[in-house]
Amino acid sequence: MRQPGAGRLTAVPSMNDLVRQHTALSDSDLEWLHLLVSEWQLLSDLSFADLVLWVPTLDGTRYVSVAQMRPNTGPTSYQDDMVGHLVPRGRRPMLDAALDEGRIVREGDPEWREEVPVRVESIPVRREGRVLGVIARNTNLLTVRTPSRLELTYLQSASDLAQMIANGTFPFPGQQVDMDASPRAGDGLIRLDADGIVQYASPNALSAYHRLGLAADLVGHHLGETTAQLAPSRGPVDESLAKLASGWAPREFEVEGSDGVIQLRAIPLKPKGNHIGSLVLLRDVTELRRRERELITKDATIREIHHRVKNNLQTVAALLRLQARRIGSAEGREALEEAVRRVGSIAIVHETLSQNLDERVEFDEIADRVLAMVAEISPGRVAGRRTGRFGILDAEVATPLSMVLTELLQNAMEHGFGPGETGTVEVTAVRSGTRKEARLLISVQDDGRGLPEGFDPQRAGNLGLQIVRTLVEGEMGGTFDMRPSAGGGTKVVLDLPVRADKP
Repeated sequence: MRQPGAGRLTAVPSMNDLVRQHTALSDSDLEWLHLLVSEWQLLSDLSFADLVLWVPTLDGTRYVSVAQMRPNTGPTSYQDDMVGHLVPRGRRPMLDAALDEGRIVREGDPEWREEVPVRVESIPVRREGRVLGVIARNTNLLTVRTPSRLELTYLQSASDLAQMIANGTFPFPGQQVDMDASPRAGDGLIRLDADGIVQYASPNALSAYHRLGLAADLVGHHLGETTAQLAPSRGPVDESLAKLASGWAPREFEVEGSDGVIQLRAIPLKPKGNHIGSLVLLRDVTELRRRERELITKDATIREIHHRVKNNLQTVAALLRLQARRIGSAEGREALEEAVRRVGSIAIVHETLSQNLDERVEFDEIADRVLAMVAEISPGRVAGRRTGRFGILDAEVATPLSMVLTELLQNAMEHGFGPGETGTVEVTAVRSGTRKEARLLISVQDDGRGLPEGFDPQRAGNLGLQIVRTLVEGEMGGTFDMRPSAGGGTKVVLDLPVRADKP
């Protein structure tokens, strides 16, 4: 049962909400806490312990827990989510001592939680001379055994990091870390002394260096010089690499050898203000980088295919145009010119796809180019314009839609206006719906002479309208409607299901 005086908020708000609602911390203080929380998975893993960040409330009578972290290297001490709990001052004396005295507090007997002994420690979180809050470090003692060299190195490194947090020298300002992409303690860990000499290398770290080509052990060797020797380059790059791998500055970098690639992150250790050594976290990313290169090659190949398809389609269009000039029949020449525009609309999509990294295109540019291409049918007489936004479309939608748009514009300009008549054709696009069920509503409207009496667009129509019906209803799963416009002329409405734009 929860003890009297302790409480928990009815919901689990974010750290921003908790800090702003319950504390007197400034925005810059909050940013420091965010930076700490982005880093403290490392402290949790090295400590084999849960971490809970407590911050004193505005009136100083309570603490509010604003963040929590569980270790990947050991059992948790908290089965429940602690974020949002409120605890009165005095209930946990170790929190009070760490906050008031600004020191790490380790005194006291283990606590028992659900028949599990838990060692509790308190680490003050300091920034610019002020203690902002306290980290409660809780270690589940149920599985404690004689520690190995790896565990001793973990614990010593955790102790150094905790002291740096208490001193306000960790985390490092301006060194925001993406924990999803950065190496973790379990991926590989090397401990260096103040001169950059390897004191300890975990089995995973040693395996990663063997992948680079190292034949010997790492312990006793200068990590910077060893790393530079394994990298294939020489000269100034070697000197820079040697400094980075020596751990003098907080940096992330990669080293590529003849047979592998490792990602490294250096963390200088200064628990008492002086540089005593460094932690180097590392991960073998050889296969990851190989797959990335394969994807890059695949993307380049796909773009090249689209480029070649576009070139081939343009060649076909040029041949059709050349043939059209040699045909004496006006009807035959007109049919070939329609084919040229159909081929050209597909070529525009492939040209756009050849410039993208994925199979999605910004269709507004394609629509404008199709408008300009079809406007050549009646230069100076019928103007085309677009309103609204098509947005980003998948290639399997963009290709048939470009043909549909070409046919509708071509039909409007050829059949909506007689010889010598002027007018306008307007294309309107509106996206609607949710991210899961987005739709694209398109209208093509002209102010020409309108549809013939008794015309049924679902049954009648030329080849162009037959193509439109087939593509819209059969390939894109949408609907097609063609009707007289209220102000005169003809209006075509398309309703298509589409994938939502990326945020």
